[in-house]
Amino acid sequence: MAQEVCSLKARLEEKEKEIVDLKNKLAQLEKSHASVLELQDKVTPLSPLTAKPALSNEDIMRYSRQLLLPELGVKGQLNLSGASVLIVGCGGLGCPLAQYLAAAGVGRLGLLDYDEVELSNLHRQVLHGEENQGQAKALSAARAVKRLNSTVECIPYHLQLSPENALQLIQQYPQATSVTYNVPTRYLVNDACVLSGKPLVSASALRMEGQLTVYNYCGGPCYRCLYPLPPPPETVTNCSDGGVLGVVPGIMGCFQALEVLKIASGQGSSCGQQLLMFDAQGFRFRPIRLRPKQADCAVCGESPSVTQLIDYEAFCGSAATDKDKTCLGVVCEHKVYLLIKCFLLASVFICVSSLTCLVLMTMCIFYIYLCIVINITTKALSWQDQQIRSVSHVSIG
Repeated sequence: MAQEVCSLKARLEEKEKEIVDLKNKLAQLEKSHASVLELQDKVTPLSPLTAKPALSNEDIMRYSRQLLLPELGVKGQLNLSGASVLIVGCGGLGCPLAQYLAAAGVGRLGLLDYDEVELSNLHRQVLHGEENQGQAKALSAARAVKRLNSTVECIPYHLQLSPENALQLIQQYPQATSVTYNVPTRYLVNDACVLSGKPLVSASALRMEGQLTVYNYCGGPCYRCLYPLPPPPETVTNCSDGGVLGVVPGIMGCFQALEVLKIASGQGSSCGQQLLMFDAQGFRFRPIRLRPKQADCAVCGESPSVTQLIDYEAFCGSAATDKDKTCLGVVCEHKVYLLIKCFLLASVFICVSSLTCLVLMTMCIFYIYLCIVINITTKALSWQDQQIRSVSHVSIG
């Protein structure tokens, strides 16, 4: 009898070890399956994300430094684990934003961008590397985020946000963040957030300056309250036109992440009715009190005229894209004229080997010599210029 008992105990120990091994294999398979990222080219329904009932030992170790904060604590961390945030744009602002939200333990991140990684992105879009050139930004950012924190659910969207899909997408995320420079998308995201009842954490960065605010939050104004009508398209500047020091969008993206974390954890934002302006040149921060929510606002007012999403490109008179055609080559009789308009110089002729380059510069004096290629913006060029109209062959890059 005693021998039989010992035999059964030995078999039981073996089975228990097998169970432990199977559980470990299952956990590894589930983890590897969760790390597989599928690029989404359309909006699909998402299952609800709920907060964890309790923090695991691994969670406590990972987030221990922020758990010590009385403003956050265990309750706030659990709130973050159940938070879903949509990031519209995975560029200079979206990269640090996604990075710090993932590091802090936000449960789900939707990463939306319709662009691919280019070499000119890398000085400020820090989630992308040289090896990611040509890849979809959303997928590149999602992979970087998963390397940082594999427990965060990342959904990369490689699609153009439009009136047809914006509401369906934004309604699935309690919070949205906008980091886009083009005006039509600003109005689109704002209106979709208002119609969905979601707060919009918005930031921008250009040259040596940045701005941050939270729209449609706790009775505060929306973007339309402040800007009922879009600006003339020719007055809008983006990074391709005006330039930007890479660290500036990094700073503003971190501030954006801070406000998202405060809202998601239950602390609340302090930027609901103020605009934070940052001057990197003088290293000055200036909060500006915003006017309150407007009763006659077209989308959030008492009698709104915008009750569904509209054609924002027609409304703004410009394309809903941040991309810019940056090179214009005019070829005639084996000569290449590379044109850059300039505010200060009328014209400068530069000889490069056997090539003659006409340089017309604008906004600031700069010389960029990349062999015979000069990056420029075509929208600044006037096709009425006699020198351009006289050329027989034109190629736009």
